[in-house]
Amino acid sequence: MKRSDRLYALMQRLRDGQLHTAEAMAQDLEVSVRTIYRDMETLAESGVPVEGTRGYGYTVRAAITLPPLNLTEQELEALHLALATLGASGLDEISDAARSLSGKIDAVLPEESGPAPAPFGFATDSFAETARGFTHMPAIRAAIRAKQKIKIVGAQGDYILRPLHLEYWGRVWTCISWCESTEEFLSLRIDRIDQLIILPGLFVDEPGKGLADWRAQQGLPAEKRE
Repeated sequence: MKRSDRLYALMQRLRDGQLHTAEAMAQDLEVSVRTIYRDMETLAESGVPVEGTRGYGYTVRAAITLPPLNLTEQELEALHLALATLGASGLDEISDAARSLSGKIDAVLPEESGPAPAPFGFATDSFAETARGFTHMPAIRAAIRAKQKIKIVGAQGDYILRPLHLEYWGRVWTCISWCESTEEFLSLRIDRIDQLIILPGLFVDEPGKGLADWRAQQGLPAEKRE
């Protein structure tokens, strides 16, 4: 398993809010406990609100939000894409300007106890590829609103999906979908999509295949759909 895939698997595991020991996670992922310790440090440095200590266990305290800015999802996408892309551009002045903007955003974030998160938009190397997924964001969002079926091709596999929701988790965007290929819910990273095809078929809500059903399966509270 690639390191980035392992980090994503750990985030998915921690999202339930329960306490998970490094020993249990190491056993499930077939790595050493020391590797899990390093991964937890990487996630924390990337802005994921990890809490816990070695020898005790780890959990995630809350989803990442920016309430003081009253950002819309489109504004959050724009900031993330711009900062992630420009910060890694290699152009000194542009990169510096992006980091300066990141600092201004950090300055208006709410004060919280615990360690400060990493600057917004500048994740560690394991998440540097995230920005490429934004090329598919407009098409996925439009498909969610229109209830349009899509086909994706990528490292995660080839699937025909009913896209239900876009989710932001520690600088990784995922698309929650009902998969017609496997007859189950899938949470797929959009930065791993190589090709996205809008299909002519629409879908209608069916029992057991909607966003509310996925949230119930995950033990999450019901929320307004995308």
